[in-house]
Amino acid sequence: MWQLFQFPLCPFSRKVRLLMSEKGVGYELWRENPWEGRDEFFAMNPAGRTPVLHDPERKLTLCDSRAICEYFEETVDKNPLISGTASQRAEIRRLIALFDESFFGDVTGPLLHERMKKRLIMREPPDSGMLRNSMRLAHEHLYYIDYLIDHRPWLAGSTLTLADLTAAAQISVADYLGGIDWSSHEQARGWYLVLKSRPSFRPLLSERMEVIQPPSHYAQVDG
Repeated sequence: MWQLFQFPLCPFSRKVRLLMSEKGVGYELWRENPWEGRDEFFAMNPAGRTPVLHDPERKLTLCDSRAICEYFEETVDKNPLISGTASQRAEIRRLIALFDESFFGDVTGPLLHERMKKRLIMREPPDSGMLRNSMRLAHEHLYYIDYLIDHRPWLAGSTLTLADLTAAAQISVADYLGGIDWSSHEQARGWYLVLKSRPSFRPLLSERMEVIQPPSHYAQVDG
């Protein structure tokens, strides 16, 4: 069985977990804190980042969330998540990049640094200015989701795609860390609630990072 090396608040690992669950691919969770710098982990992924997916029976190791997701798109026919015409697939990949790069850089990454890394590793208080800026930028991204959902049933079109799972994975971590203000974002909030209610999402909502607790609304799926 696949072994997924990850930690609870890794948004890229969450994306892979959502895709594997939607496709019915079994896996075991293996806790990996990249900041510990284990030699065994760097041997699997010299970049030292989660997620890493390993199949010990086949001696196969996959790194990088986008590469892992593309691998399963090519090898598992069930529930295609990058499909449609060439232009439709390009739109899906555009949105995947937007949330993996821009949302993470603007929102999830800074929140993880200020509210997780500083607390667990550096033993320092968060920078309130950085937190305010991340929440401000989160609003900008949510306004874009509002716009997309005003024009499409799902982010990239008429069906659920990897773009939705990518965005939801990033948002779920930001929401856990208290960086999302859902007021004035009814379209985005409604879209996210639908995703939260899917069976693939429920295991994520039940997990907790030690000493860091999410806001009370985090695991609610009924609004």
